[in-house]
Amino acid sequence: MADRTSRDRPRVFIDGEAGTTGLGIRERLERDGRVELRSLPHESRKDVGAKRALLGEVDLVVLCLPDEAARETAALADGLAGGGPRILDASTAHRVSPGWVYGFAELAREQADAIRASRRVANPGCYPTGAIALLRPLVSVGLIPADFPVSINAVSGYSGGGKSMIESYESGSSPPFQLYGLGFAHKHVPETQTYSGLTRRPIFIPSVANFRQGMLVSIPLHLHDLPGAPGAGDLEAALRDWYAGQELVTVIEGATTGAHRERLEAEDLNDTDRLELRVFGSDEHGQAVLVARLDNLGKGASGAAVQNIGLMLGLD
Repeated sequence: MADRTSRDRPRVFIDGEAGTTGLGIRERLERDGRVELRSLPHESRKDVGAKRALLGEVDLVVLCLPDEAARETAALADGLAGGGPRILDASTAHRVSPGWVYGFAELAREQADAIRASRRVANPGCYPTGAIALLRPLVSVGLIPADFPVSINAVSGYSGGGKSMIESYESGSSPPFQLYGLGFAHKHVPETQTYSGLTRRPIFIPSVANFRQGMLVSIPLHLHDLPGAPGAGDLEAALRDWYAGQELVTVIEGATTGAHRERLEAEDLNDTDRLELRVFGSDEHGQAVLVARLDNLGKGASGAAVQNIGLMLGLD
């Protein structure tokens, strides 16, 4: 890649660059070298005037902040001349908000173009990335009805839980495995339902285990309850058609015929920005399970953010 001077490189400010997602974005952008990264001095990070001034100088700001702080920074940018810089929000604050484009580039054929054209993009959550990738194609083509009762199970490495969870696992004070979100009000449910195309609220039960990163999202199905009782191979074929030609999302063939059927590791895509989809099924028993595998810090967070930054700044 040819060197570019700072004068002709887009300027990017990562607001919250010290967090797990922010650090991952910064590392990727530094390796790429096609943007100029701007920062606030540590002592000025809560200085509204200093932040406003920096927002007026950059082409794009990435919000790696708690939801309320992300809303405040977005409002600050909106008040600047010309609408301020482009915004990519990595929080959950704007994922289903009007005027914001959902930043899952493979969601539909036109989604990457919508991201390119938008000034306000919401980066997807890690769990929803896997669930939506599995559900959206099958709902869109009618293999799963929009009002079908869907249950989503998922396990993530502890790095997705933020600073306190990371510290508790790495100090040995957390259990090896735990379910959470058992109040059925997990913050990822609205975007999962919205962008999967479901009209019925899905049940989502996440879990965390004692490994740093990696993720499996699984959706069990009784095939005879689906319209026309499709086979597992029909579901796999629909996913393959939907993601044909995509670089980062791959449908792994053969799960329906017995290959790769025994076990699936959560960590195999760590340190990549890839997403793998599988359909395990038994036509004899009329059952299937859809499975997505990804790195929760890659395609589930920082990797997706850098993909969106490339689209928004014309660097893809």
